[in-house]
Amino acid sequence: MSDESREFHKPVRRPAELFDRLFAAEDPAEVSRVAHTTAQALLSRVREDPTADVVERLVSFTDEHGIDDLAELWSRSPAKTLPGALWRLYLLQLMIHDDPLTAALLYERGRVELASADPVIAGAPVPAGPDELVALVDAILRGLFQGDFAVALERAAAFCRVQASGATHLADDYEATEPDRASILTTRALRLTDYAGDLAACAALWRRDALT
Repeated sequence: MSDESREFHKPVRRPAELFDRLFAAEDPAEVSRVAHTTAQALLSRVREDPTADVVERLVSFTDEHGIDDLAELWSRSPAKTLPGALWRLYLLQLMIHDDPLTAALLYERGRVELASADPVIAGAPVPAGPDELVALVDAILRGLFQGDFAVALERAAAFCRVQASGATHLADDYEATEPDRASILTTRALRLTDYAGDLAACAALWRRDALT
């Protein structure tokens, strides 16, 4: 699994080494081919027939299977690709599900501090508690399969920017008294900012029919 995903990673149910057994590390072309093929096939199949039970199974995938099942396929993909976008969205969902209290704290702080339309674009209620944040991230993921894919990516990017703002401001609050906690929050803010940029770029590529 890539370094950028470790912060959002929870204990897995399958050994990470399975990926290397299935797709040899010395053959990155094969890894890339499988990642892109599976992501495109999944999205095409569901969007052609977006029945509620299938969509709900995909939304709850990480709850049932952990994240390694996806890591085996998508975690090595470049950020601005279809599998890279799906990987980041599932990691974002996993982060919120694993610690909705912290997510709500960061989101509310970011919403107050951020002078932009991002909270409106993300679409969370005001104020947004833990349950509302879980529902929001699931709704964003559901939108990938049922709605406008680019809009879902843009909502996810806005969500990341709000969270990053909250993490940055909380890091400043803790800098003098709890520097270790401040450092963790700063790292999260930087990662979320990167994710926001990646997802926004993927949305633009999708609108040009260039996200592969």
